[in-house]
Amino acid sequence: MADFQISLEILGISLLCTFIALGLLLRERWASRRIKAKLVTVSEEKDALSLYDANTGLLSRNGIETALRHWVDRADADGSAFCALFLAIDEFKSHNQAFGQEFGDRLLKLTGQRLEALLPEGSDLSCVNDGEFVLLLSGNSSVGLDAARQLLRRLAEPLQHQHGSTVLTCSMGVAVYPEHGARSRLLVNASIAARLVSRQGGGDYCLYDPQMSADLREQTLLVADLRQAIDKGQLELYFQPKVDAKTLHITAAEALLRWHHPERGYVSPAVFIPLAERNGLIGAIGNWVIDEACRVAGHWRALGLRMRVAVNISGYQMRQDDLVPRIEAALTRHQLQPARFTCEITESVAMEDTKGTQRAFDQMRAMGLHVSIDDFGTGYSSLATLRSLPASELKVDRAFVSDLAESEDARSIAASIIGLAKALNFKVVAEGVETQQQCDLLMRMGCDELQGYLFSRPIPAAEMERLALAEPSEHSGPGFSDSLFNATVVADLNDLPSR
Repeated sequence: MADFQISLEILGISLLCTFIALGLLLRERWASRRIKAKLVTVSEEKDALSLYDANTGLLSRNGIETALRHWVDRADADGSAFCALFLAIDEFKSHNQAFGQEFGDRLLKLTGQRLEALLPEGSDLSCVNDGEFVLLLSGNSSVGLDAARQLLRRLAEPLQHQHGSTVLTCSMGVAVYPEHGARSRLLVNASIAARLVSRQGGGDYCLYDPQMSADLREQTLLVADLRQAIDKGQLELYFQPKVDAKTLHITAAEALLRWHHPERGYVSPAVFIPLAERNGLIGAIGNWVIDEACRVAGHWRALGLRMRVAVNISGYQMRQDDLVPRIEAALTRHQLQPARFTCEITESVAMEDTKGTQRAFDQMRAMGLHVSIDDFGTGYSSLATLRSLPASELKVDRAFVSDLAESEDARSIAASIIGLAKALNFKVVAEGVETQQQCDLLMRMGCDELQGYLFSRPIPAAEMERLALAEPSEHSGPGFSDSLFNATVVADLNDLPSR
């Protein structure tokens, strides 16, 4: 009996332990299910949040991609068309940098509100990046272009904010489904069209064309080749002379960049220079041009041909901290005096009121470089700013030279520029001189130097050297001979380096 009672007690204890273990197991499973349910809820909430931009409240990139799938499914089902508009605020980064991130966020909100107010019912609007929006709306290309026109007009109205008011311009590209690509390409193609508008100055819109993608691929390949052009020795400097307007003696030579591609042949600077500027290559190319121009000028100096060499300096280079030190190092390396090196800077860049540009001008002045304001007359110069620059030369833009013989207005403008330059004690160079009549008119107006096809096209350094050392003939025009450089040689005798 005692044994039986002990067995019952043991059995009871075992059952109790079993019930306790079962209870703990069930509680753990219930807790696990609650955690899983919570995770699912959090995940769903996170996915929902990822569909919207935190700043503007509009659809995010993920959100517009999700919406795009629905638009494509509906269009495929009923055979309808819809438009994708890619809108980029011009110079948005500049606004952001000028007034700060908080201002940029506020600008995006206000822009989003304006866009929302104009969209027809059923459209979708997304803020996909800083300063970039995507709109989806029903209709064909005419509907999309009309919407772009309205949006452009609405966004041009000043935005009021704590810093005052801002007038926005934007670049818009329109692509139509299914005409302009499948779902994976539609937004990309709309952005390609917008990028083309931006490159042409912005403030406009255009419809996507398949040729744009072909051009973009071509440009991408060209940029890849351009990155290697310096190392492969494909870049070369040509030189175009400047002549004294009274004697027609050569006084200087402007270095002009050329690219000889092994497969494409000659690539125009009008094509590859903008590519270099947009893709961060202009700095390296500009440094090569400076050093190569100094090398060539040093070689000419050793031969007794002491021309001033001119190099075009871009706005990007003017904002580089080490521009002038690099020029100084190149001049020292090739034993040249600063006064023999001309920095040609366009009027629009010269008028930039930025710390970087002003610092570069101050360093040029301190170093004694010869500074020329290029393309003068095409910008909006401030007389006070012009007087403060360390420049000693103005170049009259070719646009005013080409019509001199036919247009009284062109003659008046050219005479006014030359008169202004003389009043400021600047030397005047006229570029684009192609006829004897233009040459005669500019001489009578008091122009100091002339440059253009009438005297010489840009030629390789070796060819210029050969002409410079040759005896002039009766058919060679001004010619490039030792005698023609007497004026500059005499003027430069005191510039000879002591070493």
